[in-house]
Amino acid sequence: MRIVSLVPSLTEYLWALGLDTEVVGITKFCVHPKVWKQTKDKVGGTKKVNFDVIERLKPDLIIANREENTKEDITLLAQRYEVLLTDINSIDQAYSDLSIIAERVGKNTEAEQLLLQIQGQFQRGSKIGQGSSFLYLIWKDPYFVVGPNTYIHAFLSHFGFINACGIERYPDLAEVLKAKMLLPANPDFIFLSSEPFPFEEKHIAEVQALFPNSKIELIDGEMCSWYGARMLQATSYIAEKFKNQKG
Repeated sequence: MRIVSLVPSLTEYLWALGLDTEVVGITKFCVHPKVWKQTKDKVGGTKKVNFDVIERLKPDLIIANREENTKEDITLLAQRYEVLLTDINSIDQAYSDLSIIAERVGKNTEAEQLLLQIQGQFQRGSKIGQGSSFLYLIWKDPYFVVGPNTYIHAFLSHFGFINACGIERYPDLAEVLKAKMLLPANPDFIFLSSEPFPFEEKHIAEVQALFPNSKIELIDGEMCSWYGARMLQATSYIAEKFKNQKG
């Protein structure tokens, strides 16, 4: 089997399942595992696929995601190749689609073991957030935030946090405030994600001025948004980060 992955988190998942030579192409944003980043052919980005490279690789299977990749690219690819299109906006959807991928690539046993470990850890960490409200920022100029019907929302909600954003998907913060859909107005935590916009310490003061009564926290975007093998590390990351904190 020759596989092309257009989804960074699922590229890491394929590696965790024990695949190697079967994966012939990945995107430039597939940074894990590092050895694949250095050795695998790059097929462009998640939003702009290089069709010429994919044609040269002649894949038997392309793994894509409704959110990560564009509808136009997926439609064109599906005319020539088998495309396994994932759509993950909840923890249960993650388990389901990860199982489907494993079955398609012949790694059912490996996936079952991995998912059992993930499920066990997720169950043990379900109350870490203690009901604290949050707002999760993913972009700057303008600020965009995470709302319901997203994996990040489902992930943090699972751990006991409550999303203060009432508009689904990824609305502009100005839109949320104008519609008065931020409840409470001063969330316990404002999370500044490391991706897709790389928030850093230098951005904290500006956000703090907007939410003077909230605690501003830099947070690892991979831990919060990467479904797959990264989920195995997620519980310990969240538990360690919030072991002594309460909004």
